[in-house]
Amino acid sequence: MIIPERMSAYINSLDTGNGAFLDDLERSAIENHVPVIRPDMQSFLKVLLAIYHPRRILEVGTAVGFSALLMAANTAPACRITTIENYEKRIPLARENFRRAGMEERITLLPGDAKEILPSLRESFDFIFMDAAKGQYIHFLPEVLRLLRVDGVLVSDNVLQDGDIIESHYAIEQRDRTIYKRMREYLYVLKHTEGLLTSIVAVGDGAAVTVKQAETPLMREERSDFYEKREGA
Repeated sequence: MIIPERMSAYINSLDTGNGAFLDDLERSAIENHVPVIRPDMQSFLKVLLAIYHPRRILEVGTAVGFSALLMAANTAPACRITTIENYEKRIPLARENFRRAGMEERITLLPGDAKEILPSLRESFDFIFMDAAKGQYIHFLPEVLRLLRVDGVLVSDNVLQDGDIIESHYAIEQRDRTIYKRMREYLYVLKHTEGLLTSIVAVGDGAAVTVKQAETPLMREERSDFYEKREGA
């Protein structure tokens, strides 16, 4: 955990929940080992939505639809949400949850690999929630920034990897090193790319909140050179 367990338990004990439908969906997801955003991240996301009042939201990573429904419940009825999911077994479950919640008209689920779907999208979004495969964030980022309007907000979840992000490369298990390396690169790019303003906060498993202040290229060569130098240090 990235904050002490007692502190996290206390903060979560103050939470009032999200209503019967979402609370039941969250319990069911946890029982079936389906990842859903953590309670403190839920509260943080709801506050961000209340501040920014987005009208068009893109979510990368649907799972069973919990976070899309949470965002729909905490935005105006005119807000529309597009969400992308690649895991075939979860797609019908998410669609059924949207139907049961009466949100079919507001939430559009696009099945398939985000690396293929994102380049096909043409509309812009004013709020994007990234919560998919963590090792793919860095690969999704160029298209995500293309789709995010100027002054729009990108929220990236699970960026601190239960604290592993600050460990030495050699302390990370071999099977996790690629994700570790890519996430460190992702956070560096968010913090050092001109035109982006990013704060990394220790909420949930860590979240990066990025405001796109101007249109800007990602300078791929520069970030790659920097990362290679850091890894060799």
